[in-house]
Amino acid sequence: MLYVLICLCLSLAGVAGLQFFYMVYLERVDSEHKKRIVVLERRIRNLTTRLKESEKTIAERNELIEAIYDDLDLEDEELWADVIEER
Repeated sequence: MLYVLICLCLSLAGVAGLQFFYMVYLERVDSEHKKRIVVLERRIRNLTTRLKESEKTIAERNELIEAIYDDLDLEDEELWADVIEER
């Protein structure tokens, strides 16, 4: 009976040790995930800034294109249509 209790105590100590090392592992994984989240948040901020700048540039270029097309005569478009139909 004594040997059974010793084996049981050693088994429980082994399980407790396994749980301890598993908790250490989980803590390490958690800290790595937190570091990765910080890096991803920083990258998101940079990409958001670049996206806003790109949208602003596109809007400016669209306004420029619209201003150029507004200055053109509509008669020129009709002439092009005639030229295309002739071919």
